[in-house]
Amino acid sequence: MHRDKKTEVIEALKKNLAESDFIVSTTYQGATAQSLAQMRWTLASSGVEYHVVKTTLLRIAAEQTGRERVMEILEGPMALGFAADAVEAAKTLRLQTKVKDSPVQIRGGLLGSRVLTAAEVLALADLPPRDVLVAQLAAQLQAPVSRLHRALSWPLQGFRNVLQARIESLAQ
Repeated sequence: MHRDKKTEVIEALKKNLAESDFIVSTTYQGATAQSLAQMRWTLASSGVEYHVVKTTLLRIAAEQTGRERVMEILEGPMALGFAADAVEAAKTLRLQTKVKDSPVQIRGGLLGSRVLTAAEVLALADLPPRDVLVAQLAAQLQAPVSRLHRALSWPLQGFRNVLQARIESLAQ
């Protein structure tokens, strides 16, 4: 690879490293060019840029952007996926790796500055959508207030029922 091409690749990697919140490392050995192209297209529709990268060029780009921890998820020849939405990327990658006889396997990930194992990346794929998580959080926050309301209103409701019964008995 010529020096100009290497500089161009390093600049593209620096841009991807700087803009991506989630980086996932996968194997690609044994995959055909056609299957990798199909996988790139599918991942791109989910907002994931998927590239086979040279380790030395990635190391240079990582050092220049301060994302050296990305080197911890590399192991042998790897392809990297760069994404802003970690959950959506993990879900799409899991679907791609479950395709029959797929040689692509997830090796690890980098979420912010935290290194993830392959199992943790797959656990991200099991998370419910953001709207569901927000609704669950709202329900968890509302539950203590709701219980307090019921606890305070039940004695008043009982007192009201006793008074209502007394009024009806006096009216007869």
